[in-house]
Amino acid sequence: MKELIKIQEKLDVPKAQTNSFGNYKYRSCEDILEALKPILSEAKCYLVLVDRIVSVGGRNYVRATAKLVNDEGVEVEGIAYAREPEIQKGMNASQITGSASSYARKYALNGLFAIDDTKDPDTMDNREEGINKKKIEKTKEVLKPNKTAIKCENCKTHISQKVADYSIQKFGKNLCYDCQKNE
Repeated sequence: MKELIKIQEKLDVPKAQTNSFGNYKYRSCEDILEALKPILSEAKCYLVLVDRIVSVGGRNYVRATAKLVNDEGVEVEGIAYAREPEIQKGMNASQITGSASSYARKYALNGLFAIDDTKDPDTMDNREEGINKKKIEKTKEVLKPNKTAIKCENCKTHISQKVADYSIQKFGKNLCYDCQKNE
């Protein structure tokens, strides 16, 4: 789809939000959508976001699909998952689901529109202290450039560096999407 290439080239979403607790900048799903709307209009495309709740091993995940459709009806989509925590201090059940939805949607949009989040605090904690520093160092060690292809430690399928970054941060090892769901 030629429109996707043009949208990816034009899309610029700065990290305009600040987390005062962790003292880092980030971009939200809403920031991405706000930047996309005029570009989508110009490209004569529209975006559909759909969430589904998926239960795996008794845990709920939000499966977000971001679908780009051009004026000829050609579609391309990005999909991402986010697990709902069992308890989130200060949040009721619907807020927990909403938070997981925003997170999953953000990463579905990131995948679809090639938004680089390698320095995003959701993928790498940039405070570099305590256990997070150890995870960052482990990620750097496992993902050295020009090393052999990255494989899931459980099922041995090949995974991208972005999937590996996320997996190391969240689970401490390289896992594909399917194995992450089972953790």
